[in-house]
Amino acid sequence: MTVLGVDACASGWVGVALRDGAFLRACAARDLDTLLAEVPDAAVIGIDMPLGLLETATWRRADLLAATRLGRHRSRVFRVAPRPVWDAPDYATANLRCRELTGSGLSRQTWALKVKLREANSRRGNGDQRLYEVHPEVSFAAMNDGEPISWSKRGWNGQMARRRLLGAHGIALPEHFDGVVGTVPPDDLLDACAAAWSAGRIGDRTAVPLPDPPERTASGLPVAIWY
Repeated sequence: MTVLGVDACASGWVGVALRDGAFLRACAARDLDTLLAEVPDAAVIGIDMPLGLLETATWRRADLLAATRLGRHRSRVFRVAPRPVWDAPDYATANLRCRELTGSGLSRQTWALKVKLREANSRRGNGDQRLYEVHPEVSFAAMNDGEPISWSKRGWNGQMARRRLLGAHGIALPEHFDGVVGTVPPDDLLDACAAAWSAGRIGDRTAVPLPDPPERTASGLPVAIWY
């Protein structure tokens, strides 16, 4: 079975494909459709991007539960605001609308996900049922017997710890990558690997959703983070 893990990066998207749990290839593209076309036989796609926006004036349980699993590292999880917030024309309006609906503001870092969030949700909304939302930090914690990695993913210690965990779970990465993939920041590539690991668990039906059972969008699509 071939699965694909996908993470957003500054240049667009980066993906890591696994075949039967082992590293197959990495790819990068400016838009999501182009990236997914690089691995057309992927049976499951784990993507580090919120899939499913709620109409209700509340935060998603998936994000709250993921933050709880990360404990003192809970800030690594962004809370995803209800759908009306994302329909705002600019950050100031979105922040105000978020406060009106939830009682809390919206961070600029979360608002910066807007374009890619819409891109991923459009793909799933148009019928691509292979897409599942994952969160790399939750995935790495699951690889680590439930313990979140203490070091930041952007530093040397954190990146080596994450790479060792991937190797321990059968994902051996090459020493270098050619072309565009070689220019992708290491933390984004490692996140894509973690997303692929969770995609593999979804494929063999050993993955767990947060929450269980998932919440549902107004159109009936599941809202959960899988690991």
